[in-house]
Amino acid sequence: MMLFIFGLRTAVHRLGALPLRCPSCGNTAAQVLSERVTRFSLFFVPLFRVRTRYGMQCAFCGASYDVSREEANRLAAR
Repeated sequence: MMLFIFGLRTAVHRLGALPLRCPSCGNTAAQVLSERVTRFSLFFVPLFRVRTRYGMQCAFCGASYDVSREEANRLAAR
């Protein structure tokens, strides 16, 4: 009998904060840009990325929304 321990783990990396207008509340406030990386692990060792998503969160109202990879790269270069 062979036992395999595997799973998925998501890590969130903050890429920066930008003063932009929130699409939810309409206020100009810091929008936190973050990257969420989900990795496949075998025996608690992360092997490869399964999914990478980018998102923004308003510091004023707390609303969060997804952004594309191209948009995240453009905003991170600011």
